[in-house]
Amino acid sequence: MRLIFAGTPAVALPSLDAIAASGHELVAVVTRPDAPAGRGRRLVRSPAAAWADERGIEVLTPQRPREPEFQERLRALAPDCVPVVAYGALVPPSALEIPTHGWVNLHFSLLPAWRGAAPVQHAVLHGDAVTGASVFQLEAGLDTGPVFGTLTDEIRPTDTSGDLLERLAISGSQLLVAVLDAIDAGTARAEPQPADGISLAPKLTVEDAQVRWSEPAFAVDRRIRACTPAPGAWTSFRDERVKLGPVRPAGDAPELKPGDVLVERNRVLVGTATAPVVLGEVRAAGKKAMPAADWARGARVQTGERFA
Repeated sequence: MRLIFAGTPAVALPSLDAIAASGHELVAVVTRPDAPAGRGRRLVRSPAAAWADERGIEVLTPQRPREPEFQERLRALAPDCVPVVAYGALVPPSALEIPTHGWVNLHFSLLPAWRGAAPVQHAVLHGDAVTGASVFQLEAGLDTGPVFGTLTDEIRPTDTSGDLLERLAISGSQLLVAVLDAIDAGTARAEPQPADGISLAPKLTVEDAQVRWSEPAFAVDRRIRACTPAPGAWTSFRDERVKLGPVRPAGDAPELKPGDVLVERNRVLVGTATAPVVLGEVRAAGKKAMPAADWARGARVQTGERFA
């Protein structure tokens, strides 16, 4: 089939690689426009655009997919199907109707669970034991289309959102190509999503990423892992934000009030609503991430100080 791929961040690259290695013809990539990044705020190509540039594949960067010029170019390219992975923009019905087989989306959850922008983060945050990926027919509703196929993956106790998303991006790329192959062969069958089990996964904000030390240790652990690497879990120390990496159970440790810090020789403990946790990496404002014990020595953290 003639394909136009729609995707933006690095998580889309395994699917681009898989499609490029398949028997289908990739004629263009649709992605979000160049965006400012870094301290200099210079415009940077999306990972998907950079991938296409390296291979001499046409890149389309509409501000919005409803733009007439974009849809005219889409018609001229005459794709049979548009596979989608984390494109990042709503596609109007007028664009959905252009490809012969529509737009087919790889979503990183077991639909109808966790419809929305941050399915992996919410699965980790809410303590799901199992998640997966779904390939479905894109339609006007939010991740509501019929599903062609799914795969499952266990969420490990130490998984961050980054860890889990990396695994699902790789396994999901093979599922996506298998669905495209089935569509091409005329054997694909999409089943409507169940009416039960619907949950929503909006993008996690910086406010969501603030650690609540008044929560139980397991909830503190989940929040930090869910927000790693983005938007980045944080707490307040001496009236400044401090970013935190994943924590671990303290085991044998004295009782601490929520937010209280205890500095030991080789570890730093913080109290929660239940048992204390051991800090992993800490990144103070303007500095690189470092082991918590090194941060505590450098900042001269005193036992009895608190995280807000």
